[in-house]
Amino acid sequence: MKKILIIFAHPAAARSNINKGLRNAVEGLEGVTVNDLYAHYPDLMIDVQREQALCEAHDIIVFQHPFYWYSSPAIIKQWFDLVLEHDWAYGSKGDALKNKLALQAITTGGDADTYTPTGINKFTIEQLTSPFKATVNLCKMQCLPPFVISGVHRGLAPEQVHNYAQQYRRAILALRDSKLDATQLAHSEFFNSDLNKLIRRD
Repeated sequence: MKKILIIFAHPAAARSNINKGLRNAVEGLEGVTVNDLYAHYPDLMIDVQREQALCEAHDIIVFQHPFYWYSSPAIIKQWFDLVLEHDWAYGSKGDALKNKLALQAITTGGDADTYTPTGINKFTIEQLTSPFKATVNLCKMQCLPPFVISGVHRGLAPEQVHNYAQQYRRAILALRDSKLDATQLAHSEFFNSDLNKLIRRD
């Protein structure tokens, strides 16, 4: 069983039904640790040693956050800046994260069709998440396709939140239990494009 660290970052989590729903669906699962950055660091003073120890103790790191301004909430950037130290995360001696899996689980205000060359955002999610992929690549991690929920600006009905939360739970459990089809994963735009094909039933 793999150990999963979910780095949760939402500056107004109480007002986000979808992010609360996703978190509630996986919090408490065996082998899963939820690390709420804004709850732990309301002053934004990140404990680097604590964060590095958490990363070292887990096999898979999930960054769950809203997709603010084509990126993440500020505390995620600060986490990268402080925690991913030279010769710990990268550099000739920086192997602490080597071969660990990295996943972004993001919620976007805009609908999926706005993240296309002809949409209002002009760029795809794949293009906009390139800095994240470049970062985890430098840290010698394996980057998974992102888990993406779009169109949340209109508000989601309770049944939609429930369905997405169950998808997220299935995804996290499949990661924990190593039940992913590597071939399907390699050809998936998003982690949750088709979980029925992605998750093995053995």
